Amino acid sequence: MEFIELAKERRSAINFQSDIKISDAELQEIFEVVKTHPSSFNIQTTHYYVAKSEEKKAKVKEASYGQHKTLSASATIIVCGDSEGYKEAPRLYEGMKLLGIMDELEYNDTIAAINNLYENNSKFIEDDNIRNACLSAMLFMLAAKDQGWDTCPMHVHNVQTIKEIYKIPENHQPVLMITLGKSVKEKIRPRGYRKPVGEFVHFVD
Repeated sequence: MEFIELAKERRSAINFQSDIKISDAELQEIFEVVKTHPSSFNIQTTHYYVAKSEEKKAKVKEASYGQHKTLSASATIIVCGDSEGYKEAPRLYEGMKLLGIMDELEYNDTIAAINNLYENNSKFIEDDNIRNACLSAMLFMLAAKDQGWDTCPMHVHNVQTIKEIYKIPENHQPVLMITLGKSVKEKIRPRGYRKPVGEFVHFVD
């Protein structure tokens, strides 16, 4: 699908066909695209937790104020940011040093800059994780649509309960939920009003 068509075709799904399953292989194909998403310092702090079983999704529905799409979706996914993700920078940059893309001095300076920015700076880490997770999630939804899947980004309610359902570790903080499946075609609503470009774009020079 051409990108312009893809962007216009992606919609937030309201109703999913409850009998549609998605395989791990199909999800893997989507995530192979998602791993190219941009992130601060390329430290890739976003993690995905995927529930496909009826049992798990039923628990998610209960924790999500009975929103049926969390159960009828083929997969209900929690997108998280890792509060300790910056600590992986040495490993992530090691390959660039070994390949000669950066020398020892640049490598050390980069790791020091990351540590100075993130260490003991919980507010920055939280904000940064949200930025990174949202960039990643948007690419996930576009990649899913390109493979014929519909999605809906959602709030994460009852965060602690959700973390228990998905066995999410303490340092992974849920940022948003994405339901994925095949829309019930006859229940797709017309797209809501979109502001003209002039109402949200501001040229400042």
